[in-house]
Amino acid sequence: MKDMRPAGRFLHLYKMGGLTPAIASMFDAQNAQQMAFIRSIMKEQRKNSLYDIPLDSVELVVFDLETTGFSPYNGDEIISFGAVEVHGGDLKEDRQFYSLVNPKRNIPPEIEKLTGITNRMAEDAPELIHALRGFLEFVQNKILVAHGTGHDKHFLNSALWKTSRVQLSHRILDTMMIAKWLKPNLKSYDLDYLLELYGIKITQRHHALEDAVMTARLWSKFMIEIQSRDIATLGDLYSHLSHH
Repeated sequence: MKDMRPAGRFLHLYKMGGLTPAIASMFDAQNAQQMAFIRSIMKEQRKNSLYDIPLDSVELVVFDLETTGFSPYNGDEIISFGAVEVHGGDLKEDRQFYSLVNPKRNIPPEIEKLTGITNRMAEDAPELIHALRGFLEFVQNKILVAHGTGHDKHFLNSALWKTSRVQLSHRILDTMMIAKWLKPNLKSYDLDYLLELYGIKITQRHHALEDAVMTARLWSKFMIEIQSRDIATLGDLYSHLSHH
């Protein structure tokens, strides 16, 4: 007789169909569907070779996250996603994504003040798995771009592992790294300084969508300089950045 207690059911489904149905059995049907979608996006992304794509036609999603703190491995959580599409150097203003997230924990007062996201707002927001699925539906297989990607990448990987037991497989470009390559002697590479340097209007900082849009405008400025250096493909750009 098969052991159909939770652990036994998990092992049985793993032997019969692999990890996805086994993990799905531990969640309700809706969350299992979200998880299956997230895992399929990550699997599909690993198949894609993007290095030969011309820079002037590459499809990108510039994104930003707001979080309760700095460490997803010490209990901090995502509280909002913001993203906007860019094709080559052209910002697609009509292609945007924004979602609050219920972090299932208290948002510290200093984060409420910084982001404008209150505990009351977060209580009514989607849970992480639903917001993450919405973000990935928007991204699909496009290249990701962010400013200072370490923070965002850690939180995305934590969210992907927590909800779906996968890791991020999308390529990411870091506008901070690009700025250091293009202008190696600047006194600062934080977003505010670069926005001011390139004459980009600062709208609302520490709002995920507004930060994503401003970073996308910065990317557009960078594209002019990148292409002036005879860098034609995404692979060329990665190659130059890897030597920086």
